[in-house]
Amino acid sequence: MKGVEKVVVRPRKLRKVGFIPRIQYFVPWGIDPGERQNILRIEELEALRLKDLEGLEQESCAAQMEISRQTFQRILSEARKKVADSLIHGKAIRIEGGDYTRNICPVQCLDCGKQWREGYENFEQIIQSGINCPVCNSSRIVCTRQEKKGFCRRHCRRHGRED
Repeated sequence: MKGVEKVVVRPRKLRKVGFIPRIQYFVPWGIDPGERQNILRIEELEALRLKDLEGLEQESCAAQMEISRQTFQRILSEARKKVADSLIHGKAIRIEGGDYTRNICPVQCLDCGKQWREGYENFEQIIQSGINCPVCNSSRIVCTRQEKKGFCRRHCRRHGRED
């Protein structure tokens, strides 16, 4: 089609979280949870945890989540609004979804050298599903984190993987 511009949408930046709750549903006594509820995203819960429970300054919270302070403020405001709505209006709270990761890892293509950042959960999918380097289509992708006590050394099976 001539004259139609293709809109390229930038993918949402993942928010690093340090806590995934075991209990993901809260219902006020006597309320049917199916009819009145708010969905609290995992990164919204993390913002509440860091700011309101841990008592950190917004700058520190944003740094821990690897996002800007302005983005952190938007996430925190939305979370507080949902919790207040649930408490005032007797709505259930379901905690699920969002754009989050347990860790954000620097990755690199071993063939062309392209570097980018991937969420911890996405990288294993990339290796298993055959998704390749966006530049040269190589499947030789590794995590480049080098710290001796870094996340990848303790929790990630992909560190240094070249297959």
